[in-house]
Amino acid sequence: MSDARGPVAAETQEARDRFVEQNLRRIYLQIYRMVGDPDHAQDLTQEVFIKVLQRGDQIRDAERAAHWLSRVATNTAIDFLRRHGRVNLTAMEDLSEPLATQDEESPEHHAIRTEQRTRLEAGLRRLSPRERMALLLRDVEGLPAEEVARQLKCSKATVRSHIANARVKFRRFLERTGV
Repeated sequence: MSDARGPVAAETQEARDRFVEQNLRRIYLQIYRMVGDPDHAQDLTQEVFIKVLQRGDQIRDAERAAHWLSRVATNTAIDFLRRHGRVNLTAMEDLSEPLATQDEESPEHHAIRTEQRTRLEAGLRRLSPRERMALLLRDVEGLPAEEVARQLKCSKATVRSHIANARVKFRRFLERTGV
């Protein structure tokens, strides 16, 4: 397939389009979890992809590129939060795909899910911003401790400490609230 730019340029553009399509939702959600505002998350997601696509030579290896993309997204969100001097939590229902649509979900299931979400949000608010960030990157994003340390610009020991403290605080909160 070719276009006015030639066959190589068209293939490169197709690869970039696929890369964006495969990672857009994941990166948006990652940033949204960190900044808590959909408009800012959209803007920052666009900024991340502009940064990454300008360095197109680095996205040849899909697995490494996705990892690098996550790191750029985290750093962009952290920079945004530092510039604006704020840390927000996002609503838990926006963190992942819902298991059922509103039409398919029973009222009882919806009430239970809403109650769980409220408790999770309250528990996350008990954590310091660094603990919350480490916990989300490690337990929600599934990043290894080494990568979390790189993204938070601290040591692995510090990451382990943040995660351990966050889990203890979160567990205590859940025990106190009867979950």
